[in-house]
Amino acid sequence: MAVAYKIAEVGVEMEQVKGLAEKVIDNVELVIVGKREAIEETVIGLLCRGHLLIEDVPGTGKTVLAKSLARSIGCSFNRIQFTPDMLPSDVTGVSIFNQKTREFEYRPGPVMAQIVLTDEINRATPKTQSALLEAMEEYQVTVDGVTHPTPKPFMVLATQNPIEYEGTFPLPEAQMDRFMARISIGYPSAAKEVEMIDLQQIVHPLESLKRVVTAKQLLKAQELVREVKVSDELKRYIVDLMNATRGHGEIYLGASPRGSLALFRMSQAKAALSGREYVVPDDIKAMAVTGLAHRLIVGSAARIREVDAREVVREILGTVPVPGGEMG
Repeated sequence: MAVAYKIAEVGVEMEQVKGLAEKVIDNVELVIVGKREAIEETVIGLLCRGHLLIEDVPGTGKTVLAKSLARSIGCSFNRIQFTPDMLPSDVTGVSIFNQKTREFEYRPGPVMAQIVLTDEINRATPKTQSALLEAMEEYQVTVDGVTHPTPKPFMVLATQNPIEYEGTFPLPEAQMDRFMARISIGYPSAAKEVEMIDLQQIVHPLESLKRVVTAKQLLKAQELVREVKVSDELKRYIVDLMNATRGHGEIYLGASPRGSLALFRMSQAKAALSGREYVVPDDIKAMAVTGLAHRLIVGSAARIREVDAREVVREILGTVPVPGGEMG
């Protein structure tokens, strides 16, 4: 009887997570029209305590998406415009000697916000890019030997332009692997673009966007998502997908164990968005391309043939047997 009550209680909690996520998605969609899938992927990353790489051409709403998300959850927001002359201290902050107290004081950098947008991250030098690594992985920054924790919740949304490479520094594999997912917003349909023009004729809808959930509610939802059940068979399925990337003929470097954990977390959040307290194979499949493709390095011969890592992941999804079902 107690077990049945506990299962019912978890089910109710997952419905609450679903309701919270839908509130945020609906609110952001008031500004980013016609891009619900991209917004949902962003919220999934937020529920997983992950960081997202938004790769798209200029003007598609990458910055507005980050600002809308921060306003929807009432969190602090900072934008870092990366340039080649930026220093690591411009990201993490500095220690300054206070003449009155005769002590060094930490002046936080822009990374010390709850939602951080790092705009055009590939324009900064590798040294400056690496300043984000500790914050993204360990949720802290170290300045002059002193560690400072990042605020909670904490999420980095990094953008980069996939078209223009002149004057850029491609993200190294170690940093790409720290992003839970890579998403793309894309151009709106003709009808949605007309709707966007109408919405912004007088004032930008972002100006009137209200908070719909609190940071405290979000932190609780993040805890609940981690309680979503994943069977041993599905855990093995995730690992089998990883191994398939590592042994694929077109791939030079496959997904790391961090990729396994990322897909595990994202499938939990995907299930929670459906109001379920357990993961099904379709949750894993739905998140595989978003969570894995950016971690793969396509071999040189395959690059000449313009093989896309996303297509490789889709191929793998069609060949690795699904537990309790057929391939496909």
